[in-house]
Amino acid sequence: MITRRDFLRTVAGVSGLSIGACVGKPGSIEILKHPNLLIIHTDEHNFRTLGCYRKLMPPDQAFIWGMGIKVDTPNIDWLADNGAICTSFYANTPVCSPSRASFVSGRYPQNTPVIVNNVPMDDEIITFAEILARKGYATGYAGKWHLDGTGKPQWTPKRRFGFEDNLYMFNRGHWKQLEDTPDGPRIAARDQKGKPSYSIKGANEKNFTTDFLAQKTIEFIKAHKNKPFCYMVSIPDPHGPNSVRAPYDTMYKELDFQKPRTATKDAKNLPSWAKKAKKTIGPKAMSQYFGMVKCIDDNVGKILNYLRTQGLFDNTIIVFTSDHGDLCGEHSRDNKGVPFEASAKVPFILYYPKKVKAGTVIKETLSCVDFLPTVLAMMKIPTAQTEQGRDASAIFTTGRTPKSWNDITFIRGTGHISGKDDNNWLAAVTKRHKLVYSPGDDPWLFDLQKDPDELTNFYNNPDYKETAQKLAKQLIEYSQKYNDPRIEQKDIKKQLNKLLS
Repeated sequence: MITRRDFLRTVAGVSGLSIGACVGKPGSIEILKHPNLLIIHTDEHNFRTLGCYRKLMPPDQAFIWGMGIKVDTPNIDWLADNGAICTSFYANTPVCSPSRASFVSGRYPQNTPVIVNNVPMDDEIITFAEILARKGYATGYAGKWHLDGTGKPQWTPKRRFGFEDNLYMFNRGHWKQLEDTPDGPRIAARDQKGKPSYSIKGANEKNFTTDFLAQKTIEFIKAHKNKPFCYMVSIPDPHGPNSVRAPYDTMYKELDFQKPRTATKDAKNLPSWAKKAKKTIGPKAMSQYFGMVKCIDDNVGKILNYLRTQGLFDNTIIVFTSDHGDLCGEHSRDNKGVPFEASAKVPFILYYPKKVKAGTVIKETLSCVDFLPTVLAMMKIPTAQTEQGRDASAIFTTGRTPKSWNDITFIRGTGHISGKDDNNWLAAVTKRHKLVYSPGDDPWLFDLQKDPDELTNFYNNPDYKETAQKLAKQLIEYSQKYNDPRIEQKDIKKQLNKLLS
């Protein structure tokens, strides 16, 4: 494996340190031909809340909280309609820290080695920002980071990982109000003891976190618009607590939210990771969740409008995505951490009119590890060759799937190898099937085409034996190649051997 030290030594030893030197004569204006990269990243975002995803689904899948119960997202939808939308993009581990580590590094969680929340990412990790910074890009990050341990909020972590302007990066928390002070940014809401608070009281269009971070994004672009830039803004909504500033707090309070029909599933014979919760999100909290999504969309619109007015729109790759989903009551569960679609599948939209045709719908299975190699290939920037994901740029730019493409990705829970943890699961996923193993449980095989609600286990159906065997073999190959120890767990190993014998 190439280490970060090897990478820095290599780029420091070549004359082509700047983009200008790489693509043309030193000082050439060709530096400006390389696209900018803007990533708008949300937290715990259910893909069904976006109109661009709903329109690709039948009504019973699009409106799971009741027919016609929706939040309109015209700005995010515009990006999808005029760019590419991925219908099968997954978090390699559907919780915050592991997903984010895989996204910025292109490496599977066990190799970052962030397998659970609050674990610091290894110093040797090379991110896409590090690569772009070394090629002359202005780089920056604002919002929730969650890759520097337990610090909370911990502004401006010392380890930047290539995000050179990280003044507005904070490590942890879902703070609702932020502000600037002479000593730097801070949490605006405080409790009676003066400690940072999640309170929404006093929030307005300037200090509410989504608005605040969108404005910092615009300010960064303004400061660096005359050279290539890379900026990632990580909005901590619509993750809980489910609260939002006015007027978004009352926009959806009259909607008649219903429980998703998957919440009525019989709990008998469910695997441990699919156990029902005693209590799930109610109508009031869902109305606030919708309000957070609407506020995000409005701020996406503000950022897009600024790019348009500055003539930067057509030369900027704009990505809208999230770290993981939120079940929002599906399968009688909230939040994330399980392989169900609403937890593990995330929105992923990419706009780049120079190379990506408007209306492109990508059904092939992708995941966080594929982002780095894909986007750098589209930017014509070599990677550091430390990534473990795949370059899917040809699918985005041609709309066609290469013959050599293998439609599969691999996702895992946060449990430790040492015991029968509810989250100690491992899965192979394609655009149609999902094979899940977990210790102490029967294996589960989902057919997302026949059973999009994920209510039926097809594992013991003779018609699916060949499919299960194919996925199992690839799961073993992945585990051996990328050092996933979960495959050696006694129960999982026994189940695999039985299937393949």
